[in-house]
Amino acid sequence: MNVRETVANAAGAGKPEAPAPQVAALVARARAAQQAFEFAGQATLDTAAAAAAWAIMEPGRNRELAERAVRDTGLGNAEDKFRKNYRKTLGLLRDLHGKKTCGVIARDEATGIVEIARAVGVVAAITPSTNPAATPANKIINALKCGNAVIVAPSPKGYGACEALIGFIHTQFAKAGLDPALVQMLPAPVDKTATAALMREADLVVATGSQANVRMAYASGTPAFGVGAGNVASIVTRTANLRDAAHKIAASKTFDYATSCSSENSVVIDEAVYDAMLRELATCGGVLLDAQQKAQLQAAMWTDGKLSSRCTAKSAAQIARAAGLDEVATRESAFLMVEESGFGANHPFSGEKLAPVLTVYRARDFDDAADIVRSLYAYMGAGHSVGLHTGEPNQAVTLGSRLPVARVIVNQAHCFATGGNFDNGLPFSLSMGCGTWGRNNFSDNLGFRQYLNITRVAYPIAEHVPELDTLLGDYFRRFGQ
Repeated sequence: MNVRETVANAAGAGKPEAPAPQVAALVARARAAQQAFEFAGQATLDTAAAAAAWAIMEPGRNRELAERAVRDTGLGNAEDKFRKNYRKTLGLLRDLHGKKTCGVIARDEATGIVEIARAVGVVAAITPSTNPAATPANKIINALKCGNAVIVAPSPKGYGACEALIGFIHTQFAKAGLDPALVQMLPAPVDKTATAALMREADLVVATGSQANVRMAYASGTPAFGVGAGNVASIVTRTANLRDAAHKIAASKTFDYATSCSSENSVVIDEAVYDAMLRELATCGGVLLDAQQKAQLQAAMWTDGKLSSRCTAKSAAQIARAAGLDEVATRESAFLMVEESGFGANHPFSGEKLAPVLTVYRARDFDDAADIVRSLYAYMGAGHSVGLHTGEPNQAVTLGSRLPVARVIVNQAHCFATGGNFDNGLPFSLSMGCGTWGRNNFSDNLGFRQYLNITRVAYPIAEHVPELDTLLGDYFRRFGQ
């Protein structure tokens, strides 16, 4: 039985139904499976997570998913998606390995507190077309590790890849004797009505993708985690290793044709090394456009203020041809560069582009560079992250203390590092919280702890009431009573 048939049967043998009853049937089936699964023990939860992970990591299936994603969505390139599917899932398995996610997970004798991990229930996983396999897999694995069931609402373009992924998961579940109702998806065609119904029926919504989906999740009446808008900038200071910085920025900017919200959209370069850095970026395949070429590119990339699908997540050559820049297209450029000095809707290159197009700003010094980034994020991208290439690592703490960002990525390729990498300590994730700056309720990389409730048992301990002077003595001495 394929996924489409499974969904149809769960909703009543495939007979036509309004979206709300159809979704309610999916959720009821998921809830029944989850209530048995939650108390099956850590070994069973770990087996389910491992089964979902291997479903996407096995090379043959991974290749099929990567190629299907590009074929159906027209976004990115299959080779990079193949790498992303594998590395992001491997990294998540590393983060989850040995973690206890059911039963008693902590005891503190001093406070008398015992913590018990509890599942949240049925998770609605809203996923984007940019990562139609990697993102749902990440959410499914986290949800299963914590004893939950999950129902995916894929983007319409990414439906086929998600359907194939869930079919692969069900095959692995059959080997392990697990209930396929633990992992389901909305039936096609997926629309806002069905997605909204799923959000209302679920116990938790985890939304990645457009800000419209995130706002719908927050307005659903169900507890929700959503992500903020991306518009990452990286600063290159006068003390940076320019060659290293250029290679890392280029690798990040071009990976999967910049489908990642963590791909640099702008680079802010100290004027002391501005020309030298542009030369290094050119050696990495960057082509700096002149004013006329920039105008042509802008006309091609935006229509009525909205990004054009003919340029989104396409190669630099495809974008150049779409803009009528045939000479640029023949140069086999890896990414395009435009110089900018303004910010906001009247300067569209200052926003997120989801394409291998890099906006370049000139800064007087480090403080001016930070101000430029602040102006960029006042328009778009507040809360996400900032990159820093420097020979003075302490400058990162300055940025982290002053800018509205949840992450500062130091001397790394930003799109690989922000969501966790094997050479930094951030958790592996494809969903980055942006804190209150980005209108989110969390500022972490979305991980397994967001898929858990924690029950706390409080035992009595010896009473200790502090003296008032211990707590307010300093205040009284300085200001009186």
